Amino acid sequence: METRSARKTNPRKSHTDPSSPKTDRHIRPWSVAVWLIVWELASLSVGQEILLVSPVRVAVRLLELMTRSAADFWPSVAFSFGRIIGGFVLSALTGILLASLAGAFRPLRDLLAPAMAAIKAVPVASFIILILIWVPSRSLSVAISFLMVLPVMYLNVLNGIESMDPKLLEMAQVFRIPPARRIRYLYVSQLLPFLRSGFSLSLGLCWKAGVAAEVIGIPKGSIGEKLYEAKVYLETPDLFAWTLVIVCLSVFFEKSFLRLADRLASMLERM
Repeated sequence: METRSARKTNPRKSHTDPSSPKTDRHIRPWSVAVWLIVWELASLSVGQEILLVSPVRVAVRLLELMTRSAADFWPSVAFSFGRIIGGFVLSALTGILLASLAGAFRPLRDLLAPAMAAIKAVPVASFIILILIWVPSRSLSVAISFLMVLPVMYLNVLNGIESMDPKLLEMAQVFRIPPARRIRYLYVSQLLPFLRSGFSLSLGLCWKAGVAAEVIGIPKGSIGEKLYEAKVYLETPDLFAWTLVIVCLSVFFEKSFLRLADRLASMLERM
């Protein structure tokens, strides 16, 4: 009886428990509304649209860009979206492959360590200026997104490989489990949390770095070009509107990609 009562009074922590490791990270609508009000009040107090535009004016300008300037707006969105996400996908695949090889071959791991450390340490602006010498500006955001994501994915996957249970790997070797089954039942299941962490960290980073590359390289028909023009002509509503577009694209792709990754993970676990 004491055991049962203890179980009732001491339930296991669920994912919704605030004291559990996984806390609720959803953004509340009321908190967004509070910050919008603060933004509006700050804009009214400044009284200079060129310095701080109001959120209402930004929303109106964004609607104008999506409708009246649709022939220019949507191609620019597609241009930047395709290149930045293309760089992310290519870098994620490369990082996973290199980490897998580095986990199997220690000399390769030692060889790649200085390169990954250098990529993490070098400022994005330096990479942008350097790569502009080698590649055209239209491909700059692909290269920069690739470079910024690569060390994140590589190190996360490599850490996952190094933290795997050696007893499970030894058991698989003793029982001569085929490589395909090892990958499916041992490696994939244990590496999924590290993969998800790498995706979550690198998705926002690739957008920041990719758009920064476009602002410096100014490829024609890109979001970066629109930001640069807004800065040159002091079009503050356009600057805020295009920034909002970048935030929405980044959040939308991150949520969609992580949800797809979670579904694939659950499918693999049920197989």
